[in-house]
Amino acid sequence: MAVTGFLIEKDGSVASADRETVERLLEKGELLWFDLYQPDADELGILATVFGIHQLALEDAAQFGQRPKLEDYDDFTQLVAYGVNEGSDDLVEVHFFYSVRYLVTVRHGDCAAFAEVRNRLAHRAKPIGRLQLMHHILDELTDGFFPVLSSFDDRIDQLQDEIFAKPTDGQLSALFNMKRWLIGVRKVITPQRDLVASLVDGVNELPGMTREIERYFRNLYDHLIRISDLVDSYRDLLSGVLDTHLSTVSNRLNVVMKQLTILATIFLPLSFLTGFFGQNFAWMVTRITSLPVFVVAGIALPAAVVAALVVVFRRRGWLTADGTVPPARPAQRPRLTRQQRWHQLTPPQGRRSP
Repeated sequence: MAVTGFLIEKDGSVASADRETVERLLEKGELLWFDLYQPDADELGILATVFGIHQLALEDAAQFGQRPKLEDYDDFTQLVAYGVNEGSDDLVEVHFFYSVRYLVTVRHGDCAAFAEVRNRLAHRAKPIGRLQLMHHILDELTDGFFPVLSSFDDRIDQLQDEIFAKPTDGQLSALFNMKRWLIGVRKVITPQRDLVASLVDGVNELPGMTREIERYFRNLYDHLIRISDLVDSYRDLLSGVLDTHLSTVSNRLNVVMKQLTILATIFLPLSFLTGFFGQNFAWMVTRITSLPVFVVAGIALPAAVVAALVVVFRRRGWLTADGTVPPARPAQRPRLTRQQRWHQLTPPQGRRSP
């Protein structure tokens, strides 16, 4: 029976992913990695009948939605970890089943980390151990967060520039969507960091762990710490951007209210003067009979009042835009290259497992 996934032999070559080949390679001890992609019930049944995976672990692999964890069974270890798909920013859940005889991964989403690991295995000169291979996969899953978070940082800067220029409801919706995604990342990165910490500190042990391989898991732990710090800092940045949006909207509303108040204040004495001279009294009607009187009382006096009010408003600074947030252009903000950003991490080749 053909299986949807990849079957890698111990020498790095790709074998036919079917039940017979899996049984043969497992019996000979030549099975290195069995990667199942979106398996159905029959394909998961192979894990129970051929590999002897416990029913509880199979239920987790069938349902997914698990938090990062490490479960130690009698003859194998189950490990749940997460990566991210750079194209869509979707989180990818991966279930590992590891023993000294095999390494099985189960996933429902696509991730560039698996293609990268398979490519490295195909061009590898010497064989690799199963525990080293699991570190490779975990390392690629973890490092996949860095370019995504770097793009996330750019989106925060761009959104902040747009808010300074003109705040809209669409930006507020984008802010909440970004915060929701960041919370989802934090929910998986924090337990994943603690999981690797338990391996480094010796709380949990994996068969075949040596001091040399442990160094690479320590490096993986360092990457997870940096990702966790980035997530926390971006969460604070998003909260600051949200406050900026609300403050900018409130500030602009205050400016509009100030302008309307100034207009109402200017028309208040004009309404009083026109109302006063519009009273139908005989004494006033008999005396406002010439053009000079009309020009002085009807035009010059209201104009003088408006001019006086404008002078007073200007001296007090009420006609200026002080206190508002001027539009900011992206070019006015200092930009850092990716090499200058402390969080942009490209692990050196010497730190990868041999």
